[in-house]
Formats: sequence, structure tokens, C-alpha cells
Amino acid sequence: MFYEMKIGLRYIFGRRKEKFISLISCISIIGVATGVCALIIVIGVMSGFDTELRDKIIGTSSHIVVDKLGGLDDPAAAMQTIAGVQGVIACAPFINTQALLADHDRLSSVIVRGIDPKLEAEVTSVRDFIKSGSLDLEGGNKIIIGSGLAEQLALKVGNEISLISAAKQKKKTLGKMRESTYTISAIFTSGMYDYDTGVVFISLNNAKIFFENPILVSGISVKINNIYAAEQIKKKIQEQLGFPYFTRTWMDMNRNLFNALKLEKTAMFIILTLIILVASLNIASTLIMMVMEKTKDIGILKTIGATNQSIRAIFTMVGLFIGIIGTMLGTILGLFCAYLLETYEFIKLPEDVYYISKLPVRIESTEVIWIVMAAILISFCATFYPAYQASKLDPVEALRYE
Repeated sequence: MFYEMKIGLRYIFGRRKEKFISLISCISIIGVATGVCALIIVIGVMSGFDTELRDKIIGTSSHIVVDKLGGLDDPAAAMQTIAGVQGVIACAPFINTQALLADHDRLSSVIVRGIDPKLEAEVTSVRDFIKSGSLDLEGGNKIIIGSGLAEQLALKVGNEISLISAAKQKKKTLGKMRESTYTISAIFTSGMYDYDTGVVFISLNNAKIFFENPILVSGISVKINNIYAAEQIKKKIQEQLGFPYFTRTWMDMNRNLFNALKLEKTAMFIILTLIILVASLNIASTLIMMVMEKTKDIGILKTIGATNQSIRAIFTMVGLFIGIIGTMLGTILGLFCAYLLETYEFIKLPEDVYYISKLPVRIESTEVIWIVMAAILISFCATFYPAYQASKLDPVEALRYE
């Protein structure tokens, strides 16, 4: 195979009479490189979105949520049962409901989350999100708000705001809204726009008093040791608690979002692979014209003993070299562009649309390998017909007019 490879390299890099064929070879290389580069960048961005959103979602909510129709009236017993399940690290009760947050004449609809600060810090990243103030909610009416909400209402730590609830109340107060004044003890930033503008925290006891539910809690947040084993641990918890408890994982609560991202990633891979496929057609046309140019050479090679298999190998190698060169250039350029995007973050995104503020990039080595293999395989397939035609050339016909 050594001389076939040597001849193939000469056909690519040697000086040719037909400069047009050299130009088409260069265009073929550029086409493959462009396709590979675009594919690496787009797949890297899609993987970045997937990872970034997963990390933010897991940071703002727990791995598993256990709730019960009508609320949990004995959360302590349920937490004890959950804590005994293998794989569970921590759990914490919470109350979730909606209310209006008022600052003078400005109103904003928010989700009020009643938490036990110590237990909540063990199941979510709420403590890491605090940018100013303290997570301490004990002693008086204290509230923690998001940075987006604080910016909208021009609030800071130490300001007083009101929470207004119109939920069903006792008969003696029916028809009146409940309103309580709270002091902002901290401002958090999670990096998710909807969360930073639409969620506030108060203590679990204050939430029970405000919503006039001294016993019930909305559910229990659960943290586990392996987020990808959430489905198995969920089943164990459900078996232990039984009906009427309901158990949901972080994947269940965000299934539509992650399914959409997966579908988009697959669609982009297929669409951008077509760029490489188009470039491979250029490789085929280059080889066909090269066969026409090298008709005399093929005749001489066959005359001195070259077999059909050797002729096929020569032109297959020429096409493969073009594909490999284009793939390698595209891979280097794609990885470099991905590095620039990840390091300098010069593409900003509207947070209220994409949940995150910058274009995330995550390059997976396995995905890059798949892209490289796919590009080389497509280039290899493009050589079949031209190489076959070259091997079938009759040396007598090739040299008749020479």
C-alpha cells in the first residue's frame, strides 16, 4: 500500500496542468472544514445549554420533591421515612404559594416559598446564591428576594415591603386581603431570570402564620447522592410512603424543557451534517475530474502491473486525504472558536427569554469524536464511484492516443 499512498499524495500536492482541479480540491477541503467547524460549535452550544440549565435548575430546586394532595399534615414522619431510603442525603419541608409583593404603589406577583433556612441550605444552593445580607430568617418578619425583583422595584437589604394574599380565609375575615410587612434580610442571584424575579423566601413558621395553615406544608425537598439515579430513588421513596404521597424528580418537573433541547440538538446535528455531505459531493466531482486528467497515468500504472484494487486504493486515498485535511482543519477551528466563546463570553443573551445571560459552550470529547468519524466516513463514501470508475479504465484505451 506504500506506493499507492505515495502516488495519492503526489496527486493532491503535486503540480498539475489543470489548475482548476486544484481549486476544486481546495474548495472541497474548505467545505468539509466549514461543516465540521459549524457542527462542533453548534453541538457545543447545545450541550452548554443543556448543562447550564440542568445545573441552574438543580441549584434552585431539589433533586426530588415529595408532596401530598391537600398538603402534608405530618412532615416529620414523612421526612424520617425518606431519610431512611438509601441514596438520600438530606430533606427539608417547604410551603409554596402565590402572593403579591407591594412596595408603595408598585405590585409584583411572586411565589412565596416558606423554608427552614438550615435544612433548605442542605438540599438546594440557596446559601450560595446570597449576594448581600444573610440567609437567617429567624426573629421577626424577614424576607429574601431575588436580584431581578430588587432591581425592578429599586429595593435593597433593610427596606420594608408588604406581602398580600387573597387566598381563602376564615369566615370572620372573608372578602379581605391579608397583608403583612417584611424586612428584606438578603438578596439572592441564581442566574435564572424567572427565579430571580418571581420567587421570595420567608421562614416556614411565618409562612404558616401568613397563610393561616399552622400544620400543613406543601411538600418535602430531597437531595440525593447521584442526580442520575433520581428515578430509582424516587421509586424507593414512593414504595416506602405509598399513596396518597406523590414523588417527582428534577427530570419529571422539567421533562418538556430537556426533551426540547435534546430534539434541537439532534435536529442541528442532522442539518449541519448535510453541509459535510454537500462538501463530500465536491470531493466526488474532484476525483471524477482527476480520473479524467490522469487517464494516461492510470494506463501506464496498469501496463506496469498495477491491479484494479491498487487503482481504487490510490483514488480512495486522494478523497480520504481531502476529507481528513478538511476534518482536521474544521476541528481545530471549531475548538478554537468554542474556546473564544467560552472564555470571553462576547455573545450575550436576553435573560427573560433564554433563562441565562451568556452563550454557554461545553465541548464533549465523545461528541467531537463522533463528528470527526462522521465527516471522515462521509468523505470515504464519496470516493467509491470515482475510484471504481478509475479501476475499470482499459489501459489500451487510455494509451491509444498518447
